[in-house]
Amino acid sequence: MCMRHLSELITREDPAMPQIRTWLRDAQAAVEVLACTPADGARALVAAQVTTRSPLGALCHETGGILVDHGWLRILGAGCARLPRALMDWNDGRVRLNRRGVPLVLLVADDVIGGFFAVNGGGLRGVDAGHVAYLAPDTLDWESLGMTYSEFLCWSWSGQLATFAADHRWPGWQEEVSALSGAQAFSIMPSLFAQGPPIAERDRRAVPIAEIWGTTQAFRTSLGIGSPT
Repeated sequence: MCMRHLSELITREDPAMPQIRTWLRDAQAAVEVLACTPADGARALVAAQVTTRSPLGALCHETGGILVDHGWLRILGAGCARLPRALMDWNDGRVRLNRRGVPLVLLVADDVIGGFFAVNGGGLRGVDAGHVAYLAPDTLDWESLGMTYSEFLCWSWSGQLATFAADHRWPGWQEEVSALSGAQAFSIMPSLFAQGPPIAERDRRAVPIAEIWGTTQAFRTSLGIGSPT
């Protein structure tokens, strides 16, 4: 893949960040935009190889990431102390690439119960290219959300995330979630895909989210669920 330089990726015409700020002003959920250093933003944008005209490029260049609903959902950007995972760094070594070196699945966000959101680059069956899918911890399979990345951002801030996650929340979740690092998620036992009591009665332990990703992939392989990510 021919790498474009930073100057080619920063657009002065129709940048996406003003539109994102408009969406944020209309947010119905608690949304926290994390700051990033200019150097980290530049590195993240060059690594992503998308322009700031796209919401994905704008978030990589100008934010350290975004926390939604007390940090229940973490949308990746350039990375920062509270969310120490830059978008492409997090994807590196975790997803397959096509012949041009472009990810077949691009991990763009995750939640604290071990669910992962990704833009389909052609690696997910039953999901339109460019649309977001959710790797659900209770099924271990990718489920299409039927929306583009821009639509996913608006959806996550609209208050609909609370309905989406309602069955997997427990009394006092806000305090537990707020105490997590952006590099952690809850290891839940018994696992959500296994029969057991409501999540409020299951053991929840904060672990590195990289560990949860690895465990999820191992379970998918052993159970023969879906195709490799």
